Amino acid sequence: MADTQPTQDDTDTKLSIHDGRTQGQFSEHYEEPIKPPIVPARLQDPFVGDEGAEVHYRVMKWWYVFFLCILKDHVMIAQSISLGVLSLPSSMATLGLVPGCILIIGMGALSTYTGYVLGQFKLRYPQIHNMSDAAELLFGAWGREIVTVAQITFFIFLMGAHILTFSIMMNTLTNHAACTILFCLVGGVLSFVLSLSRRMQEVSYLGIISSLSVFLAVMITIVAIGIEAPDSEAHAIRHPTLISGVSASLNVVISFCGHPAFFSFQSELADPKDFTKALVALQVTDTVLYLITAVVIYRYAGAGVKSPALLSTSPTVAKVAFGVAIGTIVIAGVIIGHVGAKTIYVRLFRGTNRMTQRSVLSYGTWVLIVLFLWTTAWIIANAIPVFNDLLNLLAAAFGTWFSFGLEGLFWLHMNRAEYFQSARSIALTSLNVFLVGLCCVMCGMGLWASGKSISLSAKSAHGAFSCADNR
Repeated sequence: MADTQPTQDDTDTKLSIHDGRTQGQFSEHYEEPIKPPIVPARLQDPFVGDEGAEVHYRVMKWWYVFFLCILKDHVMIAQSISLGVLSLPSSMATLGLVPGCILIIGMGALSTYTGYVLGQFKLRYPQIHNMSDAAELLFGAWGREIVTVAQITFFIFLMGAHILTFSIMMNTLTNHAACTILFCLVGGVLSFVLSLSRRMQEVSYLGIISSLSVFLAVMITIVAIGIEAPDSEAHAIRHPTLISGVSASLNVVISFCGHPAFFSFQSELADPKDFTKALVALQVTDTVLYLITAVVIYRYAGAGVKSPALLSTSPTVAKVAFGVAIGTIVIAGVIIGHVGAKTIYVRLFRGTNRMTQRSVLSYGTWVLIVLFLWTTAWIIANAIPVFNDLLNLLAAAFGTWFSFGLEGLFWLHMNRAEYFQSARSIALTSLNVFLVGLCCVMCGMGLWASGKSISLSAKSAHGAFSCADNR
């Protein structure tokens, strides 16, 4: 058979096939760099990478957070005065010394643990800035929206409590020299002005003043009641009704409910790992101060101790104590307002450079948010005649979950593959399941007791937007 010579077309075909193989092999070894995936804004740490920005948020040291947390925990009861520590003696009078001490120590230990869980959850998921971010990890988008509404509602009512507290203070100092509505307006405007800074660091300086204020007010009250000793009869165990017992217990529980602000505080730490130092310092200080104040004041003021306890002293001493307490009455509300405003602000501008700018839009939005929150709080402070009972209702509905229940769920989420791996894991799993169960009980019983109390108090309360003396 004669040899067949390749044609030009065959040669071109072979060359093209060979070239194709060569190009394919070349492309396998010299691929373009893979671009990193784009992370959605809601999954980013809102303050990371602001080193070169106009406004820096992550600059706080752990001792700033310590003062802020002390302030925050003291205001969660938000009774007639922001000094929650001075409301605990009345709870002790209802429960008795032994149950009261056990409850304070027990809630202090549990809230320390749940605070630690929050700190670890934040380190595991750096994008978390508030409770609603954390809820999204557990429950998805619907959980985020529900918790956002609950958190903002809780903050607004606490802000209103501080405006109301300011009016009570002014009525005490001036012997009701002006309309209570006017005093509420002054307190609201002052709080608004002090909330205009976007950074927590500036607010933390006010927290130092407030912490000193609450400490001095407590010392004045303890010394005065110890000297006057209006009723030195105290009981180891009391037998309260179910409603009064639940209300007193809830009062102790809520005194440790500063947790809704912890994520926000930790987000603005220069080193988020330092949060544990601030938490331990806070919880030790709080528990010791709560215990000493409640026991000593109840021991010398007796079953008739008032809430806040400084009202159990003489009128002159009460005015001095209220005057010293001005710092914490105002600034405690400012801290709450700042955390609430920052929750909305981050939600609006997360993933953009708006938060770190000094533009009219950036700062103007912050001012409008703060104005809206304080205006709403002022309306609430004037419109609800049984405010303390309603606040306890909100505390039962939201405070228990924010400080105990959700933390149990956070731990179960982080360790979902390790529930029964060891004896330690089983113990921790049991503890966190217990926290969720305890939260459900406190929430249910608290809602029932608060509802009953509201129905009883409404009969004797003054009307909405009243100029009457509210002491």
